[in-house]
Amino acid sequence: MSSTKPRVAVTRKLPDAVEERLSSLFETTLNSDDTPMGRDALLALTHDHDVLAATLGDPLDAEFFAAAGDRLKLIANFGAGIDHIDIAAASAHGITVTNTPSVLAEDAADMAMALILAVPRRLVEGVQALNDGSFEGWSPTWMLGRRVRGKKLGIIGLGRVGQAVAHRARAFGLSIHYHNRHRINPHVEEALEATFWPSLDDMLQQMDIVSVNCPHTPETYHLISRERLERLPPHAYIVNISRGEIIDEAALAEAISDGRIAGAGLDVFERDQRPNEGLIAASNVVLLPHMASATVESRIEMGARVLINIKMFADGHKPPDRIIPNLNA
Repeated sequence: MSSTKPRVAVTRKLPDAVEERLSSLFETTLNSDDTPMGRDALLALTHDHDVLAATLGDPLDAEFFAAAGDRLKLIANFGAGIDHIDIAAASAHGITVTNTPSVLAEDAADMAMALILAVPRRLVEGVQALNDGSFEGWSPTWMLGRRVRGKKLGIIGLGRVGQAVAHRARAFGLSIHYHNRHRINPHVEEALEATFWPSLDDMLQQMDIVSVNCPHTPETYHLISRERLERLPPHAYIVNISRGEIIDEAALAEAISDGRIAGAGLDVFERDQRPNEGLIAASNVVLLPHMASATVESRIEMGARVLINIKMFADGHKPPDRIIPNLNA
């Protein structure tokens, strides 16, 4: 670091409590109007700041790090996902990258569970019927959804969030199934009463509901492809609170339109701000604006992790949430 009190640039508006703490500890440049910065503005910050407190809206690729100023030494990412950062390129230029894991799991799992309930029970359709005046009174056959209890939930990625989803789902009477690159600890598997499927294709064919909880990496891009969507039973639902790029969104819209699957609940999309038009038009799809982790508590806890990582790095220690580059990638 260039001084005992590093200069920190924050790329988006953070909760007041977080910004106040940052400003008290470091020489801090804030983004008070919360306007996303373009590449030129981000690069300008790297020439007179030691730390960039970035967010998922900041694409920090190899070209960015090649052009960054020599002063920049740390990317303290405000968020758990790091698919917008070229970790290997950062490391090659002597720049450490950290994130904020762990703090999002419970809130994200709450939202996944909310979608697991909302889509089969047609909650948004019911709200819309009241709002547009089409509800004419109770009827034995109107707005029938599907019972959740007793259904099979297939979780793709049984990490922190996936396990938190599984705990909630068990309380609602779903049986837990999962696919991971590696089988989880047998004690955790036993506690969750979870069934491991080495083959994702085989699991999809047997599930009633699928929850996507794995990170976005080159290996998971369009992991839920057109071909895999075709493996789902026609009564199945799919929920995604992870990253939109994991599902082939155009193929999902077609499957929904053609009635090849029963519905979907999505908090993320391939284009972050605008989902596929076919999904917007579908009545059996619940769409949310990337808000799975949007609680006051989680945002403040994320800020606290950013603070800890910066402080540890400034003091000459390895920050606890340092991302180790995958040298085999």
